[in-house]
Amino acid sequence: MSYAEAKSKYAACGVDAEAALERLKAVPVSLHCWQGDDVRGFDTDPGKPLTGGIQTTGNYPGRARTPQELMADLDEVLKLIPGTPKMNLHASYAIFENGDWADRDRLEPRHFQRWVDFCKQRGLGCDFNPTFFSHPKCDPLTLSSPHAETRRFWIEHGKASIRISNYLAEQLGKPVVMNIWTGDGFKDIPADRMGPRLRYRESIDEILSEPYDFAKVKPCIESKVFGIGVEAYTVGSAEFALSYAAMNRDKCIPLMDNGHYHPTEVVSDKIPALLAFFPEIALHVTRPIRWDSDHVVLFDDETREIAREIVRCGGLEGRVNIALDYFDASINRISAWVTGYRNVQKALLFALLQPNAELKQLQDSSNFTKLMAVQEELKTLPFGEIWDEYCRRCGKPTDGTWYPEIERYEREVLEARV
Repeated sequence: MSYAEAKSKYAACGVDAEAALERLKAVPVSLHCWQGDDVRGFDTDPGKPLTGGIQTTGNYPGRARTPQELMADLDEVLKLIPGTPKMNLHASYAIFENGDWADRDRLEPRHFQRWVDFCKQRGLGCDFNPTFFSHPKCDPLTLSSPHAETRRFWIEHGKASIRISNYLAEQLGKPVVMNIWTGDGFKDIPADRMGPRLRYRESIDEILSEPYDFAKVKPCIESKVFGIGVEAYTVGSAEFALSYAAMNRDKCIPLMDNGHYHPTEVVSDKIPALLAFFPEIALHVTRPIRWDSDHVVLFDDETREIAREIVRCGGLEGRVNIALDYFDASINRISAWVTGYRNVQKALLFALLQPNAELKQLQDSSNFTKLMAVQEELKTLPFGEIWDEYCRRCGKPTDGTWYPEIERYEREVLEARV
């Protein structure tokens, strides 16, 4: 079937495929740098284990070890993904040149100049994350630590991250989503749950006292239900993060990672709930499996439903900031990046190809029988032809044609890394 035939089938359902393609082209989706090196970064000993509830599994050959290798891998990814990607950096990916190392509380914009140059040359925006894990000054808590010296170090890191985010926004001319997440918590049942949360709240208050333009720098508060080594209690729970964002709507927004909730919870249902109260939210799109949150995103039911809610709720009109967040060291890392990013794009296109006004009318008129029938029939429309046309218009390979490039890059580049 040709694209023209597929387009006509969607038109018969009241869907303008051309409009969907053009709309999706303009949607920024952040590409996370940490998939390429297993969340190692460049500011600490690469041999040290990850901490803060984070863990990677696998040892597939070819992990990026230097800024040059990571940027080369990202360029390979950018060749294979359609749409409008942004970069997403953690503070631990600061690049120090000529011995200009600085600890996280002393990071400056100049330590990210090479990332600014990278983004400018490729027309990319950039989001940013303070790195509150995998550092000697995790005791093991950070912003919620009972030790004032520890909290001060991490507060200064948060403030430095705001200054860096502001610099990225000014240099690249695009807003920066700056996400605050810590793995603070306890492995076993705590004696005091309130104290850490009060200290955490005060620490975030102080971080956000650093001057910034909320139109350019968008701090987020992200929650998590648990992490490796903090199974019993997480300071930044869903209730804490959402309450903090609700009480500080003039200076931060909530961020939901769909791997950071109990296994039976779905973020797709939470999106319209939050948008009923918040003018803007942020998402980290991943794939949870039971209690692990960072598998490669698939074109699965929940990813499609998340995308549907983004589209239905007007999230593409600047209300929902979308980023990827996963890390898989058991398979080719470039393929993991490309697969997840293309699947998020597919899900958004699938959502844009729904006759949402008609479906809403059927629900509002209580015609649930026809609603079910129409929703099921939409699943067998020739979506693949529309997706391939989108890839062609973006100048990127269609499905079935990009994987040989992954194999070539692995053979010629990744296998040489030892």
